[in-house]
Amino acid sequence: MKQIFISALAMSFAVSGCARLDHLGKAPSFSPAMATSEHNAMLSPGLPVTADASSPTEAASLWSGARQSLLGDRRAIQKGDILTVVIEIDEEAEISNATDRSRSGSESLGIPSLFGLPQRIDERLPDGASTTDAVSINSSSSSSGDGSVKRNEKLTLRVAATIVDVLPNGVLSIAGSQELRVNFEMRELLVTGYVRPEDISRQNEITYDKIATARVSYGGRGQISDVQQPRMGQQVLDAILPF
Repeated sequence: MKQIFISALAMSFAVSGCARLDHLGKAPSFSPAMATSEHNAMLSPGLPVTADASSPTEAASLWSGARQSLLGDRRAIQKGDILTVVIEIDEEAEISNATDRSRSGSESLGIPSLFGLPQRIDERLPDGASTTDAVSINSSSSSSGDGSVKRNEKLTLRVAATIVDVLPNGVLSIAGSQELRVNFEMRELLVTGYVRPEDISRQNEITYDKIATARVSYGGRGQISDVQQPRMGQQVLDAILPF
């Protein structure tokens, strides 16, 4: 078991080291554009929407239903088509809660007279002791709490996405990626999700709030990002050390 743990730990260090070696002394490498889900979708666009769109009569008519015609619908609708995803996030949330509770109680028990027994008992008690106030209890408790949450997010991006699959119910599965390299830093934008064809605008655009199961990632990799992130060993120690 110990050897397996050491091997797994060494493998994780090796993978992390290989990722950093990619841009050691040079700019980060771009991800391969071939053999991706978007590229594979473009290689197999699927069946045409209309069966007669390729006939000579339909191709010569300006009023045909083909997508390439003058009045054709050029919105993305089939596998391999490209559409623009507009990401405009400007959200602000603020939550504040406050609670306050107090409670007090008082109990007193005395035996001033009970068949003359208290008087006989008082005679045997030390000076200053009496059964007149046998038991007296006072209690008081209070609690208060205050909490607040405040978040502010703003992001404006546009990225081209490709329809990678058309589900049996007509919903389109999209995926898009974008990489921008500036000097020795690579900025990556990834978008995936599911959209309805009717939500795509005439400009062949769709906003992020109409994407189901949307996954948007905006980050980067490079020499600056490596310096900002703690080392792998430090992350492991932070996870396992109890202090």
